[in-house]
Amino acid sequence: MSIVLNEEYYKLLHELQAVDFVLVELNLYLDTHPMDSNAIQQYNQYAQLRQQIAHRYESQYGPLKNFGQSLSSTPWCWNDAPWPWQV
Repeated sequence: MSIVLNEEYYKLLHELQAVDFVLVELNLYLDTHPMDSNAIQQYNQYAQLRQQIAHRYESQYGPLKNFGQSLSSTPWCWNDAPWPWQV
């Protein structure tokens, strides 16, 4: 199976990277400010947004994670390149 890498592919990857950056920063902040309810709320909102973007990506372009963290279609699609970390 060959996946066509169009503008939407790169847009979704960019969105995931941006949201992941925010989540890492909020995670680091919350490590030192665990009682900041506003930051926790932001973290949860971005975590939900990440799930939505990842679902859109995976439904169109295949799994983002392995070891049971993402579903695969038939045929097995882990060998379809490029993988997100290769672009």
